Amino acid sequence: MTDRTGKPRKQIHLAAHFPGVNNTTVWSDPRAGSHIEFASFAHFARAAERARFDFLFLAEGLRLREQGGRIYDLDVVGRPDTFGILAALAAVTDRLGLAGTINSTFNEPYEVARQFASLDHLSAGRAAWNVVTSWDAFTGENFRRGGFLPESQRYSRAKEFLATANELFDSWRGDEIAADPASGVFLRDARAGAFVHRGEQFDIAGRFDVPRSPQGRPVIFQAGDSEEGREFAASSADAIFSRHGTLETGRPFYADVKRRLARYGRRPDQLLILPAATFVLGGTDAEAGEIAREVRRQQVSGQTAIRFLEQVWNRDLSAYDPDGPLPEVEPAEGAPAISQGRAADRAHRDRAATVRAWRERAEAEKLTIRELVIAMTARQTFVGSAATVADAIDELVQADAADGFILVPHITPGGLDEFADTVVPILQERGVFRTEYEGTTLRDHLGLATPAASSASSAASAEVPAGAGAGA
Repeated sequence: MTDRTGKPRKQIHLAAHFPGVNNTTVWSDPRAGSHIEFASFAHFARAAERARFDFLFLAEGLRLREQGGRIYDLDVVGRPDTFGILAALAAVTDRLGLAGTINSTFNEPYEVARQFASLDHLSAGRAAWNVVTSWDAFTGENFRRGGFLPESQRYSRAKEFLATANELFDSWRGDEIAADPASGVFLRDARAGAFVHRGEQFDIAGRFDVPRSPQGRPVIFQAGDSEEGREFAASSADAIFSRHGTLETGRPFYADVKRRLARYGRRPDQLLILPAATFVLGGTDAEAGEIAREVRRQQVSGQTAIRFLEQVWNRDLSAYDPDGPLPEVEPAEGAPAISQGRAADRAHRDRAATVRAWRERAEAEKLTIRELVIAMTARQTFVGSAATVADAIDELVQADAADGFILVPHITPGGLDEFADTVVPILQERGVFRTEYEGTTLRDHLGLATPAASSASSAASAEVPAGAGAGA
């Protein structure tokens, strides 16, 4: 299908994010379900697959966040282990990709590669890995290596971590096993799975014990927005998660990341740009707007508003009325952070400038604390009727502000159902979104080639003595 100028219309990629424990979810809604019970994840995944989405995405938190030395209110539920959830979802879905965030700071390449290779086998080629780093010592306290890695070195470790994992994935070239009438399988090459890695971060050698999986390697996602993060994505990722979901910010981000690919010998279509996006649907645009305003008030209660304000001011503000004016007190610039374990806290490094901007808006619009927090933390990307939302998504993708979107509903597990049943059919009618899966793997859905095992890995494998191993 082409547009009015004759240019082929881009196909839209859609994914679904099962939100973690945060203020995106409207917990007070009677439709809100558990974030622990498997039935919630299964319902969500089935809705995404029914709509022919590319994948389901799970974020991960390695420690319950705290504020003022106490567990942050929206974190008390916690979250089961990512691999356990994705492996279970592989059994109740057939085509939906399964993407999980796994940290490169506190894990080891052999362990993570083994888990993802296993997931790719269990799902018949639907695994994806969102490679992230951990920047704070607070999270690191849960681990033996707690806080040992300076923030400036986190990408160095992540790059070598991913490179090492790829060597492990590639240690089986795919032609080294064959069926045997008696045992069902036998090794044709005694070097299968052998690896050697000598690096600054990792010094390992042995045998990788999971044969090459259907995708060869899991699809690699990256979520960094810094200069280092963008460069890492351009060099190594298949898709990058973005927070730039508007035309004004999305197009510059899209162009910047895509132009970086050439220096790594890659084409623009080898890296997808996928912003996270929330949505509120209504029978009409006006109705959706009313629902969106109510959703925001439900997401930001008076108590939550004070918690947000404390993160900016970096001091205890519990004595203030959320329906009153902003505090006159200045932010605590040099004091230890009142909030621990929140990546978003890094956005408030220049607290004085942030407070100045918040005060200017509150004064200009005569906003209370709660009204200001609602305005400054607005999350709805798409608001309107199904047709209006479909128009907005299509426009942004065709304008090269994104290749698609990762949708985050405000109700789980059923919040994706309405989008699947109303917006997706409109996109399908326009010919910009699939009506059926054309392939079986996540790489098929995303239009990505299956990587061949690297010659470097094969050469490294040859250095390992036949008796070397990684353990029984």
